[in-house]
Amino acid sequence: MKLENLVGDRFKERPVECGIDSHALMIRGGYIKHMTNGIFSSYTILRRITRKIEQIIREEMDAIDGQEVVFPVVMPATIWQESGRYESIGKELLRFKDRNEIPMLLGMTHEEA
Repeated sequence: MKLENLVGDRFKERPVECGIDSHALMIRGGYIKHMTNGIFSSYTILRRITRKIEQIIREEMDAIDGQEVVFPVVMPATIWQESGRYESIGKELLRFKDRNEIPMLLGMTHEEA
């Protein structure tokens, strides 16, 4: 695939909103697009790089009989209440109710899961 056909803009100028060099390089190279504070879109080239790194890690984990797990992003509030962290974390923890009015949250970490 040609570089000119890839999604994402590439340019020479340093973006004004970039505070650190690595951030500027990722945006200038068309790897990511800044959406809002801490949230970025990953473009094709970054996804390819990420998949290659993940494959290397999987191969190394398999070689030592490691196990890969995937934890949910959305969790029931009950498991966080059991650990005591539901009340200890402030407004940074996104809390909501599902369609059955069950308290849920967007997990910041996955120790509880």
